[in-house]
Order: sequence, then structure tokens, then C-alpha cells
Amino acid sequence: MSDTPPASPDSPGFDEMTRDIAEVPAVEVIVTVAVNLMSAAAVKLGLTEEGDKYKDLDEARKLIHALAGLLDGSATEISSFHAAPLRDGLKSLQLAFREASLVPDEPGHGPGEKYTGPIYG
Repeated sequence: MSDTPPASPDSPGFDEMTRDIAEVPAVEVIVTVAVNLMSAAAVKLGLTEEGDKYKDLDEARKLIHALAGLLDGSATEISSFHAAPLRDGLKSLQLAFREASLVPDEPGHGPGEKYTGPIYG
């Protein structure tokens, strides 16, 4: 038996959510995912008001690498209007990671640098 209560008439059902997702342009989905990755990476880098409370460089590395891969893979699919600020945000996160690391990676070996090229900081 499931502990999940049945959906109420006021909550959206699967079919309704599927229709909502179907109406969202792919560029908007890509940008939303990128912004979520950026936000999560900033938290894991300790760049929020809480500072070091949630800092975890291993987790930040994974998020930054995923963001770089997403931006590299979608570069031809999204316009420079969308891509340019995302690339700037990625570079800022890469630089913040390099500054936060006690033993910085060699240029070209930091998170996401496989996709972006070396970051010097």
C-alpha cells in the first residue's frame, strides 16, 4: 500500500503537466536547466549568504562540469542571446572554483574545462 495520498481535484494531473511541458520551447527548458545548475554550483562553492555552510567543492565540480557539457552540447541550438550570459556565468563559476580550491587544478583540467578550454585565474 502506498503512503502517497490520491491526487486532489485541485492538483495538476500527469496529463495536464505533460501538456504544460509540451508547450514550453526547448530553448526555455535548456536555459532553465542551465540556470538551475549554475545556482546549485554557486551554493556548493559557498557563494551564497550562508557561505561555507553548504560548501562542497566535489559537488560543485560535478555541477560545473555538467553545466559546461550542457552549454557545449546546446551551443548550436540556442541563440547567442541566451548562450552568452550562460557562458559568462559558467566562466565566473570556474574562476570561483579555482580560487576556492586549496590545490588548484592545472589549467585545462578544472571542472568543465574539457568543454571550454583552460581557465586561468
